[in-house]
Amino acid sequence: MAASTSLWTISVTLALTLIPLAVYGNSEGDALYTLRRSLSDPYNTLQSWDPTLVNPCTWFHITCNQDNRVTRVDLGNSNLSGHLVPELGKLEHLQYLELYKNNIQGTIPAELGNLKSLISLDVYNNNISGTIPPSLGKLKSLVFLRLNDNRFTGPIPRALVGISSLKVVDVSNNDLCGTIPTSGPFAHIPLNNFENNPRLEGPELLGLASYDTNCS
Repeated sequence: MAASTSLWTISVTLALTLIPLAVYGNSEGDALYTLRRSLSDPYNTLQSWDPTLVNPCTWFHITCNQDNRVTRVDLGNSNLSGHLVPELGKLEHLQYLELYKNNIQGTIPAELGNLKSLISLDVYNNNISGTIPPSLGKLKSLVFLRLNDNRFTGPIPRALVGISSLKVVDVSNNDLCGTIPTSGPFAHIPLNNFENNPRLEGPELLGLASYDTNCS
């Protein structure tokens, strides 16, 4: 009787230990599978993204840490089209979101501002439109922000000035308006990283021009 009780205790303990991993894995897998369903994938790049698996760590183009939490999504130059989904904001440990050189359309979901561990957001050379979400200013670990060669409109959010870790910003070849920030990390960003935005003025002269000039 004691042996069976011990076995039952071990089984319950093991099950309870595995529950967090399963929950995390499933929620992150669900978020990524939602992305898959929103994309057209003519070359079956996402064929391994099987939502019935415990977690997405065995999927191609996904990297996880030792706790089976997703840290990288590498889908650059994959001939994908479609749009991004708000569920991406649930990938709490994501550090690299690499979606460059595709034909992704629509807007950047504001929920990407929830990715507190994000180091690199690379969506350059797509067909993304709308404004750059001010919520990206919450990404206090962000180092690389490459949004160039899309169809972004509106001003450069001043919330980005508060990201002290930011080293690379490229918003060239869009349709942004307003003025180019000059404070914080933007003091060291080359002006050619803002070029080919016909309505973008700058760099701004503090106190002399509204940052959203030419945005009406």
